[in-house]
Amino acid sequence: MQPSPWLSFAHRVGRGLCHLATAALVIASSAAAALPTTAALDAEVARAMAATGARGLAIAIIDAGRVQQVRSYGHRNERGDPLQADTVMYGASLTKTVFGYTVMRLADEGLLELDRPIAHYLAKPLPDYPDEDRYAPWSDLAGDERWRRLTPRMLLTHSAGFANFAFLEPDGRLRFHFEPGTRYAYSGEGMILLQFVIERGLGVELGEAMQRRVFDRFAMRNTSLRWRPDFARNLADGWRADGSIEPHDERSTVRAAGSMDTTIADIANFAAAYVRGDGLSKRSRAERFKPLLPITTASQFPSLQAELPAEQRHAGLAAGLGVIVFDGPQGRGFMKGGHNDSTGNTLVCVERHQRCVVILANDVRAEPAFPALVHFVLGETGAPWRWEYGDMTFWTPTPVARTVNE
Repeated sequence: MQPSPWLSFAHRVGRGLCHLATAALVIASSAAAALPTTAALDAEVARAMAATGARGLAIAIIDAGRVQQVRSYGHRNERGDPLQADTVMYGASLTKTVFGYTVMRLADEGLLELDRPIAHYLAKPLPDYPDEDRYAPWSDLAGDERWRRLTPRMLLTHSAGFANFAFLEPDGRLRFHFEPGTRYAYSGEGMILLQFVIERGLGVELGEAMQRRVFDRFAMRNTSLRWRPDFARNLADGWRADGSIEPHDERSTVRAAGSMDTTIADIANFAAAYVRGDGLSKRSRAERFKPLLPITTASQFPSLQAELPAEQRHAGLAAGLGVIVFDGPQGRGFMKGGHNDSTGNTLVCVERHQRCVVILANDVRAEPAFPALVHFVLGETGAPWRWEYGDMTFWTPTPVARTVNE
């Protein structure tokens, strides 16, 4: 007997409702957790600064690839002038992430290829170039042809084989410590070499390239790789671990490894654009979250340390192009830190929902609070804080009620 038209219709409706219910559950399970309100964020940062003794800190939150909150707290100098959203702060090694983006733009423009050896772009062998103060002593590599194997990808993923900087070597000489491209070892010198290739090989001045391709494009009006006199009107000095003050350094030399001055408002614009993939080809957008080289060490520093056995390594931790890529409970993410004696910065993004937290602190004592502050905003991301900071003792806040934006 044929079922009645009504029953057939009812069954179809029932199945449709089941499918809708299932879809609703999937959507609900993938929905982003609510972000904290401004008041809740202010209170949590106040607790963190009181606990760590930090004098100045700024934070930005990106959600769905858009800047949602930009907040600044404390002071920018010993005089007590307030830290503001447009206060110029030291970007430190966050410069490397902006540099990585710039290199991807140059690749998209056909000016270089990430996997083509740098020898292709140089008019003569690297060791034959005269040593210059703004670059490394390339002449130290004379007789070692391994420099010819280096590619832009290796330099951006810290797998050149160099120490962090040649001046940190016991004899101050640049050398290879392992075969290029085979493992991760943090090296600012590798970034400087790629800058050298871009400037001497391509004839592209890096400061101008980043100004046009990044700072102008993303309305980063108070950001530069070189000191600008107008920065002095609203400038952040810094506090060291012992509480002493360190005046802001007027960096006159463009350095891909870390000469960028910026503001929390400006770097928030960059983070939002980066997590969206603005200005990049489809191929380059895919590179942002791609794990390119497994990281095999217990911590980031010292840069040249023994590799861990496979079973002891940080699962899902890898080098990306100017960032560190990790896998966590929210899926794929990336991060980059920046640090000197009076500066602590961090950028953490998760691909899902295009969310980021950026923190710039002009007081290095704020760093122990970074994991808790990022967790307060984004929840558990799986960011490799122990690898990033080694044996640092992190601030663990007492749980309080968390008011959120619904």
